[in-house]
Amino acid sequence: MQLAAIIVSLVLTVVGVALIARAVAQIYRFVTLGQPVPAGSRTDSVKQRTITLAREFVGHTRMNRWGIIGIAHWFVAVGFLTLGLTIVTAYGQLFKADWVLPVLGGWLPYEVYTEFIALATTVGIIVLIAIRQLNLPSRAGRKSRFAGSKMGQAYFVEAVILVIGLAIMTLRGLEGALHHVDGYEAAYFASYPLVAAFKGLSLGTLQNLVYLTAMIKLGVTMAWAITVGLNTNMGVAWHRFLAFPNIWFKRNADGAVALGALQPMTTGGKEIDWEDPADDAVFGVSQVEQFSWKGILDFSTCTECGRCQSQCPAWNTGKPLSPKLLIMSLRDHAHAKAPYLLAGGGKDMEGEEKASAEQLKDVPAAALAEAERPLIGTVEENGVIDPDVLWSCTTCGACVEQCPVDIEHVDHIVDMRRYQVMIESAFPSEAGTMLKNLEKKGNPWGLAKKQRVEWTKEVDFEVPIVGKDVEDLTEVDYLYWVGCAGALEDRAKKTTKAFAELLHIAGVKFAIMGGDEKCTGDSARRLGNEPLFQQLGAENVAMLNMAFGEDDEDDSTKKAKSAKKIVATCPHCFNTIANEYPQLGGEYEVIHHTQLLQHLVDEGKLIPVTPVEGLITYHDPCYLGRHNKIYTPPREIIAKVPGLRNEEMHRHKERGFCCGAGGARMWMEERIGKRINNERVDEALSLNPDIVSTACPFCLVMLTDSVNGKKNDGKAKESVQVVDVSQLLLDSVKTPADPAGEPEAADEPEPEPAK
Repeated sequence: MQLAAIIVSLVLTVVGVALIARAVAQIYRFVTLGQPVPAGSRTDSVKQRTITLAREFVGHTRMNRWGIIGIAHWFVAVGFLTLGLTIVTAYGQLFKADWVLPVLGGWLPYEVYTEFIALATTVGIIVLIAIRQLNLPSRAGRKSRFAGSKMGQAYFVEAVILVIGLAIMTLRGLEGALHHVDGYEAAYFASYPLVAAFKGLSLGTLQNLVYLTAMIKLGVTMAWAITVGLNTNMGVAWHRFLAFPNIWFKRNADGAVALGALQPMTTGGKEIDWEDPADDAVFGVSQVEQFSWKGILDFSTCTECGRCQSQCPAWNTGKPLSPKLLIMSLRDHAHAKAPYLLAGGGKDMEGEEKASAEQLKDVPAAALAEAERPLIGTVEENGVIDPDVLWSCTTCGACVEQCPVDIEHVDHIVDMRRYQVMIESAFPSEAGTMLKNLEKKGNPWGLAKKQRVEWTKEVDFEVPIVGKDVEDLTEVDYLYWVGCAGALEDRAKKTTKAFAELLHIAGVKFAIMGGDEKCTGDSARRLGNEPLFQQLGAENVAMLNMAFGEDDEDDSTKKAKSAKKIVATCPHCFNTIANEYPQLGGEYEVIHHTQLLQHLVDEGKLIPVTPVEGLITYHDPCYLGRHNKIYTPPREIIAKVPGLRNEEMHRHKERGFCCGAGGARMWMEERIGKRINNERVDEALSLNPDIVSTACPFCLVMLTDSVNGKKNDGKAKESVQVVDVSQLLLDSVKTPADPAGEPEAADEPEPEPAK
């Protein structure tokens, strides 16, 4: 028995170690096929990145949002990383059944730790197996987060962990029996029942059981190594190793998820100079090797857990986009195409093959066939990613927010969109109207610029305009960036007028631009038209800098007074100006209107006194919440309005559900599945609210459209209304009982701006 155990274990070990070593080298080569990233963008702040990695792993900061799943996974992960010495012990036991580790063997803290983690890992994997079985696609269909995952691979990994865990506990029991443990001891607190069961066996039997169990433990371990070594795209296994570098190299060293700003377009690891782009510049991604090396690492790291899929508004409404399946498709394509690329294969700018037939002669036929597949294409075209998948994304960020290994789905989707729009001119036709309007008129509706200030005639107070009523923004506290929707869309204009009136009541000095401002470019950029965003953004930044007095170099007093403060009612404008205009040379302090309103209420400059009766539920705008982590101010305002009873929808805050307008979807029709705004409104109406509130003009339009449709169909009560938080506050602040005159308020600290 002993000889057989030694031979089997050692042979499997040699093969397993060799294949794992080869696979590591292959994955490294695969990842480095990707494009370089701008210098320092992924390696800055080494200390902070290391702290972030430690915090995310030790704290399991994403996984622990899922309760018992996070706890069970934590023990499995820790067991995998820290029970390595039990493998060494098993090798020793092949040659001497009662062999123990030098120094550590017999040391009580080590023995207790091994017992505890081995037991916890075994229990943890049993819990995870049970959870998978309870959520199988055969039971839950598309609602299963495992739909589309490679279940056979998952079962194999789970079985390996379970068998190894049981083998460790069995070996612990046999060790106790061989070492004549006569009574309960702390070192065997978990395995003592096995010790007691084995005690009556003869020495020879105990020894043979040790050889057999050690062989099973090592054999299963090496069977796993062999399987994983032969399948470099087996994310459910490889994420155990790749998650660590993927988290360490994440976009933000401080641990923030890859949301907010989109990354500037790069080619060859350098940002594109839009005034004079290089002749060989690559615009967007049309081949998998055009993703950055971090993108290839992202794809390889996906563990197929499906948390992104379970939160995706497109997938939840019957559309073909699943962030998980998209990443899996890119991973499998990248790994299948890799032998062709490593042999020098690839297409040049004209689409001609760069490698000679001689270079490609040894490339497997499967890799050559994979190289012929278009990255974006229909099933008939044998495309890797279907166009309907690409254009279903709302860029809401739910996938990025939930991913436990920090995959940056939105960046990759937009990179593919960029090529489709800029090079192929292939995008939903409705979006073309929006782009033309932006190019010609500077707003998505194509309205004349003078209409941007028409709303000011509908309020009974003066709204100062920069360049007309005030020379520049040094004379006011804030520039109110009204935005296209806030100035031109009838429903959104109600928010604009309400917020302006609240500022007027509170005595806040503000001004607006005079109509020469353009759309910030949010929709154009997320659709993939980066040059149009660059053009709109550059014009806006130049105008803002002039309005803030930056161009008056001789007036130091004016520059000193200018705090460059901007307040916006649209989260998309807020996000673009705060997070993306710095890429264009525009550095401003930007806050959302709910932040400023909360500050004014807290300081007593706005006093809600008139009750607004009814049950209210608040919808989190994606670009305010997930992208910028602003969840509290709107809720605090609602809490201060007397008479309102707030009830949260099932999906809120970090798990909030998109309205369907983001990612330029505002300008595209939904022809597949259920409309996203209807799904969200159904969730809201299930609470039977009187008021559905939000803090975004896009959300306001989408939710209002759906509610009105349901009223027409008799599925919503006629009294339910959709309003912005500012409208609620104004209704409560405005009262006939208002005392004449406003008390002089002391200077107070300003709300924290977005940097």
